[in-house]
Amino acid sequence: MGIEKRFTHVDNQGNPTMVDVGDKSITARTATAISVVVLNEEIMQHLVGDEIHTKKGPVFQTAITAGIMAVKRTADLIPLCHPLPIENCKLEINSAGTEVVITCTVSLKGKTGVEMEALTGASIAALTIYDMCKAFSHEIIIKETKLQEKTGGKNDFRRD
Repeated sequence: MGIEKRFTHVDNQGNPTMVDVGDKSITARTATAISVVVLNEEIMQHLVGDEIHTKKGPVFQTAITAGIMAVKRTADLIPLCHPLPIENCKLEINSAGTEVVITCTVSLKGKTGVEMEALTGASIAALTIYDMCKAFSHEIIIKETKLQEKTGGKNDFRRD
């Protein structure tokens, strides 16, 4: 039989706990997450080149900055995450039709992964797009946020 899986953030008594990473090896770790935001035609009419400009400023550039800030603050937002010395964070925003795809890639050399940081960065960038575009329409959908890929640690993962 295979190894029994269990939740790692719960101790033997069922109490929440941080994972002890003290004995883990330092390895290169990366994670990429995406969020998809669906805007309507009314909003997309304001797309000029690769940017939507509003009275609040450039939407995608502001979302990228917000996503990077969120990556750096993930441990402040998600209680059992370790504070991590992020070495690199890259957010890209691309649009196709009415869908806007946010890709957040985070990397470091450390004892624990950066999946939550990548997911947080993509999520906050999506929420920032919503916030900056809601004056035009509330018909905005944050369709999905998902881990696309991770490397380093015990298991690598890639969504096809």
